[in-house]
Amino acid sequence: MTIHHGISPDVLAALEGVLGQSGVAADAAGMARYLGDWSGDHHGGALAVLKPASVAEVQAAVRLCGTLGLAMIPQGGNTGLVAGAIDIGTSRGAVVISLERLNSIRLVDADNFILQADAGCILQHIKDAAESQDCLFPLALGAQGSCQIGGNAASNAGGVNVLRYGMARDLIVGLEVVLPDGELWSGFSGLRKDNRGYDLKQIFIGSEGTLGIITGVEVKLFPKPGRVETAYLGLASFEAAITLFRQARRGCSDLISAFEIIGSECMGLARLVDPNIVAPVTAPVHVLIELSSSAAIDLRTLLVDFLAGAIEKHLVTDAVLAESGAQAMAFWSIREGLVEGQAKRGYHVRTDLSVRISDIPTLIAQARQFVALEHPDWLPQAYGHAGDGNIHFNVLPPLDLAEPESRARGVKITAGLYDIVNALGGSISAEHGIGRTRQRVYWAGLSPVHRRLVGALKNTLDPNGLMNPGCLFPSMETVS
Repeated sequence: MTIHHGISPDVLAALEGVLGQSGVAADAAGMARYLGDWSGDHHGGALAVLKPASVAEVQAAVRLCGTLGLAMIPQGGNTGLVAGAIDIGTSRGAVVISLERLNSIRLVDADNFILQADAGCILQHIKDAAESQDCLFPLALGAQGSCQIGGNAASNAGGVNVLRYGMARDLIVGLEVVLPDGELWSGFSGLRKDNRGYDLKQIFIGSEGTLGIITGVEVKLFPKPGRVETAYLGLASFEAAITLFRQARRGCSDLISAFEIIGSECMGLARLVDPNIVAPVTAPVHVLIELSSSAAIDLRTLLVDFLAGAIEKHLVTDAVLAESGAQAMAFWSIREGLVEGQAKRGYHVRTDLSVRISDIPTLIAQARQFVALEHPDWLPQAYGHAGDGNIHFNVLPPLDLAEPESRARGVKITAGLYDIVNALGGSISAEHGIGRTRQRVYWAGLSPVHRRLVGALKNTLDPNGLMNPGCLFPSMETVS
């Protein structure tokens, strides 16, 4: 095979000695799918791709890489959007360590509502395993058919059910992690409550592979909902949508499992994926609301009565209730399709902003005004989870603008949007993480004491800076 120009035959032989030939790819064809992200925006390089088939092989690979001084980039399903698992700028080169072969469900304990799985398990497989025991694992993402649970933990994934069930860190009971020196730490216990000192798993959740490699995940399960009601609504403004959310949060309480808002301008993107998609309502702002319960609660009456009151107050201009599971899926296909449509259209400015829920209308209004004044030929798109303060405000370039110019202007647009969210006291990353694309702005925005604390963690656990260099931290020199 053709060897990557940066790896020596001796190093390749050493890696194959630990993992076998099937566990190492060092040729262009064998590495290709590990070196680009789902969006197509980012492409990188690697000395080799390592594919350990057991936790022991992960440990052996990490020890060997440490001895050889090879930087390591842990990789799950590679569905991230911030280049967290792709080397797009580490000058010394690195190996990618894919967890895809660690893909077993270890345990489903329906009595204790616990599931244990290898880090490489695809999220959908975990959801299916839970459902087979009449349980629910509620983490729900557009990429759930290909993303892996270890990556979900490492990036603290969010998704459409955060409003009710929380982020990935709220769903994780324990982790198993290979540390940068190759030692294995297991935090599995099955305990929902354990107040014995530091909660070490939280250090690794959201650390994006910079402190160790997650090899196993223990998660919470919930009773499978027996009733689900979904409605697609039309409203006059984002202000009305947030007012509706406040009222729904009180009127429907914790039965709300999702509350999505979509600017009507996004519909064209969904039709790029399916030209037959037709919005159930005609209005400037669309809302997708879902209630669910595992108990004998009349959700239909609750939702109908709530919406009747909202219509009577002229808060909702139009409403369509799903009459079947298929119709509910059709509603959700609009939300999922607009994301796929953006990727299909090509390069665009992609943000993942969060603010206080009450500031969502202000964020969208200021962002739209900024684009209209500074970049009037670009097309803003606003949608998001809303109920948890997360808005994806994306901006599409003119179709006739060359991609290099689009990307150059995109940097300026992104900076302007970050200025707006920072002025509102918000976050530049609600759920996608920092990766390599946001690390400089992230680091620049930290207070000195914050830098010192996260730097101390990094330097203590990974003193040689071999774990995912370039991700999260600009450089070890900056951290020190």
